[in-house]
Amino acid sequence: MDSRSHTHVTAALRLCLHALLAGLLTLVVVRAVGEGAADTAAVVAVTLLTAALYAAGAARSSSVQPKDSVHPTDSARPRTSVQPGTPAGAWWLGGLWVLWAVLLVLSPDALWVAFPLYFLQLHFLPMRWALPAVVVTAAAAITSFVVHRQEIEPGAFIGPLIGAAVAVATVLGYDALFRESERRRELIVELVATRADLAEAERTAGTLAERERLAREIHDTLAQGLSSIQLLLRAAERSLPESAPATPHVRAAREAAQANLAEARSFVRALTPPDLEHGSLAAALERLCARTTAAELTVRFAVSGTPVELPTPYEVALLRTAQSALANTVRHAEARRAEITLSFMDTSVALDVVDDGRGFDPSGAPVPERGTGGDGGFGLPAMRARAGSLGGALSVESAPGQGTAVALTLPLPDTEAERAA
Repeated sequence: MDSRSHTHVTAALRLCLHALLAGLLTLVVVRAVGEGAADTAAVVAVTLLTAALYAAGAARSSSVQPKDSVHPTDSARPRTSVQPGTPAGAWWLGGLWVLWAVLLVLSPDALWVAFPLYFLQLHFLPMRWALPAVVVTAAAAITSFVVHRQEIEPGAFIGPLIGAAVAVATVLGYDALFRESERRRELIVELVATRADLAEAERTAGTLAERERLAREIHDTLAQGLSSIQLLLRAAERSLPESAPATPHVRAAREAAQANLAEARSFVRALTPPDLEHGSLAAALERLCARTTAAELTVRFAVSGTPVELPTPYEVALLRTAQSALANTVRHAEARRAEITLSFMDTSVALDVVDDGRGFDPSGAPVPERGTGGDGGFGLPAMRARAGSLGGALSVESAPGQGTAVALTLPLPDTEAERAA
């Protein structure tokens, strides 16, 4: 068995073992002195020598403890310490057994010392050696009883054998309970770590979702409202004569609206998803393709047409749709090739995600759980809703065994109005 750290249970077991051995050795001495045997002096001497050797080993065993290890290995134990699995521990146990054998020859009462020896052998020796050692010790105890009593009785065999069986069952049972306890402890540690990771992931996902929502709300309400106010004030300013008393006030209001519009747009940029913070939409999509990995899957990205600057909600919608569709390809399609194409046209922008995977029937039921990958859980209905909120459309073309094509098309915002805004 492996040695265990000093818990309350193991400390109590050690104390009980020490007390049992001390009590049995004391019984041998008391019986020898009380009966006045001729070899009483030899019995006392060997008993004291046995007690001294045991005490020295026990002290050495308790004073040398492996550091930072619940289950010390052989490499963690000093080779000269009296520890399970070390040569010093084996020699110490062998010395105790030899002294006990001598004591068996001198006194029949020494056979009771076999019971603590069983536990020591099971503790200090590997199980493949401990079981034969226990059998030899039980045989020695039975032989001693027969030799000293000059008679064969059932109790001479039953007592040592039952003691050996109880010792083996106790040690094996304790070891099994300890291993089960360790497995549960490891599972609890793993569960706590997993829950912490999950909570952190949920917080991160919630933060990103809230940032996107705020960016969309600011853009669709405050920014658009300020843009409209600025356009109306610009028109009013042009219709008023320069000398009109209201002209300076209209110009000041237009400039204030323009300044506040710039602030609103800075808020939108600050709340942009992390993938869009360090470059353009095309760069974010290229990074997405580069970091997408799966067995035998090659992902390519291409840009068609002349890129134009897009509002943040457009970029977010295109990026999230690409993430969702590509996550579906990795998790469900079993594809070898996937291509993402971002196309800029005169009046619209389109995103196409095409794979050569196993495909599915878009009109069938149930629809596979698509969009449950790294995009935060956007499925096909969510992608359609996002496209519809921006006046666009999402189309899905697929058939079993013929791959899947997801296309998102968004109308470009009014260029003149955007420049005026």
